[in-house]
Amino acid sequence: MSELKVGIVMGSDSDWPQVKKTCETLDRFGVGYETRVISAHRTPEEAIEYSKSAEARSIGVIIAAAGGAAHLAGVLAAGTVLPVIGIPMAGGALNGLDALYATVQMPGGVPVATVAVGSAGPVNAALLAVQILGTADPELREKFRAHKEELKRKVAAADDRIHSEA
Repeated sequence: MSELKVGIVMGSDSDWPQVKKTCETLDRFGVGYETRVISAHRTPEEAIEYSKSAEARSIGVIIAAAGGAAHLAGVLAAGTVLPVIGIPMAGGALNGLDALYATVQMPGGVPVATVAVGSAGPVNAALLAVQILGTADPELREKFRAHKEELKRKVAAADDRIHSEA
């Protein structure tokens, strides 16, 4: 399995309860990660340095969770050639809509993949990171294939269950 790991950066420690789901999902796949709290607005130099040095630390994908103005993913993407996945965090006056808009409206040349606002976002960010790393790691790709088969089995079981109750 690849030695590459995922860098998980959140704009605030208030994001941790949701971001923990990202870590739990990566744990299920045996993918290593590091976590940091870095603010795009309060510690911008640290954000740029983190992204510039990520590749040297064997980071293969960066996940950035931020709410509100949600510039963290874009700032990190500006400083690296690595793929960056943004998790727009729910909350605030617009319940995450502002974070979603900020994350998906990146200028040309600075891509950020974006996952859902809400509880699916942190898990999907981890799954997307697994898929990206799996392009160069056949063992990880097979783990993801098994994950997809498990999803199919769960749907089939649910279908069977509702038809047996009818």
